[in-house]
Amino acid sequence: MKRKVIAMLLSATMAAGMLAGCGGSGSGASEGSTDTAATDDAAATDDAAAEGEAAEGEADVNEDGTVNNPEAVAVDENKLVFWSLFSGGDGEFMDQIISDYNAAKPTKEVQSIMLVWDDYYTKLQTAVAAGKGPDVGISHASKLPELVDQGVVEPIDSYLDELGIDLSTMYAQNSLDSVTFDGEIYAIPLDTHAEILYYNTDILEKAGVELNADGQLDISSKDEFMAILDKCKAVMGDGESTIALTNNGDDPYRIWWATYFQLGGTPLVSDDGTEVTMDKDKAVEAADFVKSLYDNGYVAEGIDDHQKFFQSGKSAFYFGGTWGTGALEKTEGLKFGAQPWPQLYENASCWADSHTIILPVNPDRSEEDTKAAVEFMVGVSKDGGLTWAGSGQIPSNKEVLESQEYLDMPYRSSYKAALDTAVLPSKNPHFYAMKAGMIDSLNTLWSGTADSATAVDALYGELESNLE
Repeated sequence: MKRKVIAMLLSATMAAGMLAGCGGSGSGASEGSTDTAATDDAAATDDAAAEGEAAEGEADVNEDGTVNNPEAVAVDENKLVFWSLFSGGDGEFMDQIISDYNAAKPTKEVQSIMLVWDDYYTKLQTAVAAGKGPDVGISHASKLPELVDQGVVEPIDSYLDELGIDLSTMYAQNSLDSVTFDGEIYAIPLDTHAEILYYNTDILEKAGVELNADGQLDISSKDEFMAILDKCKAVMGDGESTIALTNNGDDPYRIWWATYFQLGGTPLVSDDGTEVTMDKDKAVEAADFVKSLYDNGYVAEGIDDHQKFFQSGKSAFYFGGTWGTGALEKTEGLKFGAQPWPQLYENASCWADSHTIILPVNPDRSEEDTKAAVEFMVGVSKDGGLTWAGSGQIPSNKEVLESQEYLDMPYRSSYKAALDTAVLPSKNPHFYAMKAGMIDSLNTLWSGTADSATAVDALYGELESNLE
């Protein structure tokens, strides 16, 4: 694959504005704190400085523990530095994984630093360009092609060979394909996170909507789904919403994505990234369906955080990512269920992405530390996989996914089938720019400033402008 010179990243990343991947709309996805909390690091700056370990300046820590300037966090030179973007509902589970890993006396312990989600990739790319990247990081599978193309991450095959690790026995082939470029492995798969359907069982009972023997909704068509929405809408009161959904951003886009592929939509761009192959007619039809959810009054205006809105008990349905499960089940008084995104059209498809664990380029990291970093990367997914499943994510490691412990976890097995219907983005180094343009284009439809045909024309143009 053609690689850009790393030094070019500095100006490129400073200019790039990255939209949220699975953490958009205040959902808390792909966010989290750490066992070596950033707040603790900030408090320890004076002591670390005395030992010559503190970075320049003072760490600027937010209330949620995220750090605005990770380069200023005092780091322990005896630990690997892990940059995390988990600062929401799934963060505490990554905390536990790192705590457990360190307690097992590994080759080298890990210190984790939380970054603000919106800034994560820009800061990662900038830090690597400056030769100051972390030892380990996180990347969405949809972002990984760009990081590989730009030389931000390095392959790990030789270290896996040294450690005697055969990933083919641990992961499904499609998971390995998502992290393999030109025959080399650049990341360890961690999970699949999909957009699924959550529902408030108390409201469904009030509306007279029955669940099947598995505690799920029987939905096999758009008409059946709309009939259920109408029943629930009839019992909603002031300040409530049949569906908890934001009025712009990632989540309506994800519903559009699922609907487009359920309608039989073709891939948005060709495999080689040189041609737009999206079916405009189906894209418009999918956009019309999503717009109908707003136009028919199923979605209240002004919902900024749809997960919290659902947690408050004010909505019958929540269209959200699997990462919300861990937080929802801890919400006092909330009775809910979860299932894969329903099949409304021809194909049972849903939006999905994956988290992967990456080895950023770091010229100061020794060979011994790099090998230890790869040990940690594998351990997070393998030994920490069951803990990570507690967040609601669908683990990538086959042993974890097939374990009885996972199958016995409430809710998770209810939507495990989303793995079979997940449609992930193609491996395109320009996908994040494409996604930003697609979301902006569709937002004009949700806001009523453009019709569906105009919005999709703009979306098509955004795809074209980001071709190879």
